[in-house]
Amino acid sequence: MRWIFLSATHLAVLAIGFALGVYFLPVLTAPESLDDAMLASTAEGALFETSFSRELKGSDFLHWGEGSVSISAQNVVHQGNLAPGPDYKLYLVKDFVENEEEFLRVKSEAQVIGDVKTFDGFLLEVPAGVDVSAYSTVLVWCEAFNEFITAAKYQ
Repeated sequence: MRWIFLSATHLAVLAIGFALGVYFLPVLTAPESLDDAMLASTAEGALFETSFSRELKGSDFLHWGEGSVSISAQNVVHQGNLAPGPDYKLYLVKDFVENEEEFLRVKSEAQVIGDVKTFDGFLLEVPAGVDVSAYSTVLVWCEAFNEFITAAKYQ
């Protein structure tokens, strides 16, 4: 009986350690964040402005975003915070979605903008040939775990 108890507690500690590693490794290996002044100056003159909110159906304690988002023909600028995690991607979506199921239905039609590697603001270049006005929503998605992080409708 003692052997079973010790095995169970050691496996539980191992699982907790692994989960904490998956959660905190992206924070420890993230590149240095961009300067707030640079983000603000790049956001000036944006075509669209919106905000990420923690109050979406698909957001929870570990998957959330908050702060302003500015979308121009050349850049997407986020000034705020995201819950840390691995393999985040920024997408543009034609219709507003706010959870995993809704996004998975339209993911094949969504436009990938790029990898999100920082969690306290980011600046991503819009790929050549992408018309941001053809979409209505900006969305952060975790590819590694198929998790919805946050979204915001901008038009």
